[in-house]
Amino acid sequence: MKYLISFCLVVLFVFTACKEAKKPANETPEPKQEVVYESFGEKIALDNAITSEELLTKFKTMKAGDTINVKFASSIKEVCSKKGCWMKLPLNGETETMVRFKDYGFFMPLDSKGREVVLNGKAFVQETSVEELQHYAEDAGKTKDEIAQITTPKIEYTFEADGVLMRK
Repeated sequence: MKYLISFCLVVLFVFTACKEAKKPANETPEPKQEVVYESFGEKIALDNAITSEELLTKFKTMKAGDTINVKFASSIKEVCSKKGCWMKLPLNGETETMVRFKDYGFFMPLDSKGREVVLNGKAFVQETSVEELQHYAEDAGKTKDEIAQITTPKIEYTFEADGVLMRK
């Protein structure tokens, strides 16, 4: 009797341990979609990037001349149409940041408008002169009338990127 109970337990264990879960025949596994990014400038990682709204909150606590090192994610609202030497990224519905590239060391593709990016670098608040604002408007393809309407300097949230990842 002792051996019979042991034998039954072993048989029960073998049948339950070797049981394989069956998948329905019509269910196919979902292939994993890997997100691919193009890299510009220094190599950076995707981790620890804050949102554009979080960056705006940081900007609002800063005054002209303050600088912080930060990594953030946003999408490209506008890019220099001549060389890709600057871009504008929205921080919220009505506020944006002007992005330039460290030491003029790299540029973004001219057709990158609307693409998602992660940037690493320095965020700071600066006052931009009328002449510089007019130059940026010209680079953006604005009309002479639109350029002539720029008559006052502007306090801007500015970012100098040392590395950018752009989603393909």
